[in-house]
This record gives sequence, structure tokens and C-alpha cells, in this order.
Amino acid sequence: MAAIPINRAMTAPEWAMLLALALLWGGSFFFVGVAVGALPPLTIVLVRVGLAATALLAVLALLRTGVPRGAAAWRAFAVMGFANNVVPFGLIVWGQGHIASGLASILNATTPLFTVVVAHFLTRDEPMTAARLAGVVLGLAGVAVLVGGGAAASAREHVPAQAACLAAALSYALAGIYGRRFRAMGVAPLATAAGQLAASAAMLLPLVLIVDRPWKLAMPSPAVVAALIGLAGLSTALAYVLYFRILATAGATNLLLVTFLLPPTAILLGTSFLGETLAARHLAGMVLIALGLAAIDGRPARLLAGRRA
Repeated sequence: MAAIPINRAMTAPEWAMLLALALLWGGSFFFVGVAVGALPPLTIVLVRVGLAATALLAVLALLRTGVPRGAAAWRAFAVMGFANNVVPFGLIVWGQGHIASGLASILNATTPLFTVVVAHFLTRDEPMTAARLAGVVLGLAGVAVLVGGGAAASAREHVPAQAACLAAALSYALAGIYGRRFRAMGVAPLATAAGQLAASAAMLLPLVLIVDRPWKLAMPSPAVVAALIGLAGLSTALAYVLYFRILATAGATNLLLVTFLLPPTAILLGTSFLGETLAARHLAGMVLIALGLAAIDGRPARLLAGRRA
């Protein structure tokens, strides 16, 4: 696999794509919050990846290009789709049925913390440094603050949902490391996005037919249909084009810093349109997570050192 420096400073275009990706993914928590009360989690995830895959495959057809047909490529798509879509999407959608979308997005912001640990063991170019270890400790302290206190009094009701969101963050971290191989395989970002979404839909379809039996579900309202379209078209199809482009050029750790930018977007949408509220400990936890990410990234420390010099 080609070596990609996964903690280098990003260029201005990469930062612009990262901010756009944060807006698109932050909106996904809002869209899921609209749909989760009307549809089962697996059905929501299948519609999300199925519509997104269809849209991207149509774009590839218009461009007269396509997805690689070799067995090796589709094995990689299947692994990526399972770790990056099937597992985390399902866990987050289920979790949002029990906790606020803003809290789910904060827990999702632990993804870079998991990425640092995973990269240390699974890559050769990302050893654990003192700064990154400090970042992991701060981030985990933030998670402890988030799920502690009042949550302990209602463990059966809330902690499993919070644990599901944390498990989704770990799955995203593993997928981010695994997904670096597509550049070395010569697969374009658009084809990678389409392939892993198509593989995800193929894995989910039999599960949905067996578990949810969608033909027995009530017809969703126009608001839910609009949320599903936004979830698939904006927060999945378009978002994954940006995702794999950033991953190919800036690497996994830089890419997954986007999860820190998601909570403000999700919180703003959730409090503005879904009537959600966050406790003080949630904001305190987000601050600790922010400090952990700053330590992992290293840019604030380098900036301060430069000013002192």
C-alpha cells in the first residue's frame, strides 16, 4: 500500500472539503432524527445506502466510467461497506432512537481518538506519540463525562445507546485505516464511494426483508421522505465523494478530524428543529474531546511555539 502521511498539515482546498463534509455529515444526524420515529433503523440505513449507491452509479454511467469488476476490488468494497456503513450507520440510527442527535454526534466525535490507537497497531507510519497519547486520555475523559452522572441512573435506557454510538466511532476508525488501500489499488474516489455503498446495500437487503418486512410498514410522511432523500443524496452520496478524495490525499487521521466539526452542526439543527436539549455535562465532555483532538492534531501547539519563537 502506498505510504500516505496521515497527520500532515492539510492544504486550503482540503480544509474546504473537510468543512463541507462536516456540514453534510452533521446534517445526517438531523435527517435521521426526523426519520427514526417513523421507520426501523435497518430500513433507514438500507434506503440511505441504496439511494446513494444508485445516484453515484448513475453519475459514473454518465461519465462513461465505472466501478472495477475484479474480485479483489469487490472484496475491499465489501469490507469497507461493512465497517464504514452497515455497522456504524445501524448503530447510530438505533442509538438516536434513545438519545438526542446532538449527543450522538458528540460521541461520534471520538472517532479520531480511536483512529490514533488503531493506526498505532495497524500501520507503520503512525506510532503513538506522547501528544497523541495525551489526546486519547483527554478524549476518553470527555466520553466519561458525557456518559456519567445522570446517565448512570437510567443505564438500561441510555448507556446502551451511548455505547452503540461509541462502537460506531470505532468502526469508522477501522474503516478509515482500511480505506487507504483504494488509492494504491488505483480506484478513483467516486468509484470507491459507489462500490462500497453498493456492497453495503447488497448486505443489508436480505436483513431488512427478514427483520423489518418493509411491505408491512406504514407509508412515511412527506417530511420523512424528504429526510431520507437528503440523507441519501447529500449526507451520503455527495459526502462520500468528498470523504474518499480527502482520504486519498490527506490520510485517515486528518480526514477523521471532521467528526469534531459534526457536533456543532448537529446540535444547532437538533435544537432548532427537533426540540432537543443538551445538559451541561454534554458540553463539558465536548470541550474535553476538543482538547484531545487538538493534542492529536498538534497544530495549536506548533502555532504557539512559532509565536513564541
